[in-house]
Amino acid sequence: MSGGELWLLRRLLVMVLVLALRASGGEVAGSPEEETRLRVGFYRAKCPVAEDVVLAEMRAILEEDPTLAPSLLRMHYHDCFVQGCDGSIMLRSRSGKGERDATPNRSMRGYDAIQRIKARLETVCRLTVSCADIIAMAARDAVYLSKGPWYDVETGRKDGDVSVAEYAENDLAPPDSNIVDVKTFFSVKSLNGKDIAVLFGCHSIGTSHCAAFQKRLYNFTGRMDQDPSLDARYAAQLKKLCPPGGHGHGHGHGGGGAKVPIDPGSGYTFDLSYYRHVLATGGLFQSDGSLRDDPVTRGYVEKLANASSPDEYFQDFAAAMVKMGRTDVLTGDLGEIRETCDGFVD
Repeated sequence: MSGGELWLLRRLLVMVLVLALRASGGEVAGSPEEETRLRVGFYRAKCPVAEDVVLAEMRAILEEDPTLAPSLLRMHYHDCFVQGCDGSIMLRSRSGKGERDATPNRSMRGYDAIQRIKARLETVCRLTVSCADIIAMAARDAVYLSKGPWYDVETGRKDGDVSVAEYAENDLAPPDSNIVDVKTFFSVKSLNGKDIAVLFGCHSIGTSHCAAFQKRLYNFTGRMDQDPSLDARYAAQLKKLCPPGGHGHGHGHGGGGAKVPIDPGSGYTFDLSYYRHVLATGGLFQSDGSLRDDPVTRGYVEKLANASSPDEYFQDFAAAMVKMGRTDVLTGDLGEIRETCDGFVD
């Protein structure tokens, strides 16, 4: 029996217990202390079907459009790195000044999927499950349904009501970051070198427009040159897909040009091939290749590139995702539970 199947069995047993307690007049609510911290099973008493609903909706969503898996995983990262994991990335701005309008998020997809899940949850547990938690659970399910690991997600986040494009511009590392820049962005969020190497494995799934990495091919130092750390054969392949003259902002995975898999040959399967690709070619983004420029990150890349099993990585990934998911969260009396995730901030 797989990890996901075991989890579903546990959830069914919990639901039976909750219903039995309610029928007998038993108490199932959590203590006041439990309401002010993240924990696995936060909704066990108030909405025992919450995670089942999210997983069921995610299955349907990805059956309709498998390309949304990496987008929903990326959304969790972009949400957590900007003001913490508070669901603020979902808010819309009439003035075009919200997080969704920031350059790194202009190519973001999956907002409708999160709102679809939220709408379904509102029919069974009104004003109970936060958008921030839905994003975290959807990211886990996106990985799991891409043949990655299943892991327990801590829940109990509340939603924030502030969404500012400038914050996203400043807090998200662009794809042309070097290792010093990457370490700076991640250290601010209390994430270390190993966390960086582990979380970059998210690039095992997904695609990018040419603009995000075109500088590496045609104008790396401003002298119309190619990044010398990029494998020549891989660069030649990319140039065929991305001829010079493409347009776009180059920040994030958006911009002009064709879509290119970040992990060639394994773009929708969560596995170790990303690390083999980075070690052999320098990866698609400069930030991918920068993992080879630091002893800690390079050591981890080399270990996984030569691993015979993904088990250790799956454990590390689960731990790193849980750690990232604790970033500046709102709990207890802080924040709110929104009825709709994509409301207007102004």
